[in-house]
Amino acid sequence: MTIGFIYDGNVGYATPDKTLGRQIAPKVLVAKFGDGYEQRITDGINSIKETYNLSFRHREKAFIDDVVHFLNSQKGVTKFSLNIPDSNITPSGEREVKVVSENYNVVYEYDNFYSLTVQLRRVYEA
Repeated sequence: MTIGFIYDGNVGYATPDKTLGRQIAPKVLVAKFGDGYEQRITDGINSIKETYNLSFRHREKAFIDDVVHFLNSQKGVTKFSLNIPDSNITPSGEREVKVVSENYNVVYEYDNFYSLTVQLRRVYEA
């Protein structure tokens, strides 16, 4: 499967530009002591926060409208699958993560060509 996500049943597949960004931030609880020492422990079972930044630049209006409609229907609550590159997990070099849409921005460029940037947040649900 290609990097991206399914947005219209099994009909539409959104492949972002080559600038897919992934931000990783470990969640850690820290207890600081007066003498400069500290203790650290992971915060929760899934203690890695991941966000993904995708961009779809200079695409046809119909494609951007379909993807925005899909994101609107998820309302930032319903999770969906995002395929990302990861050569350590599977022989295909990709893995599937569950995400929700944090926010997205549409730019009306010219004629029938728009751009879309999307920020997705990984969720740890079955």
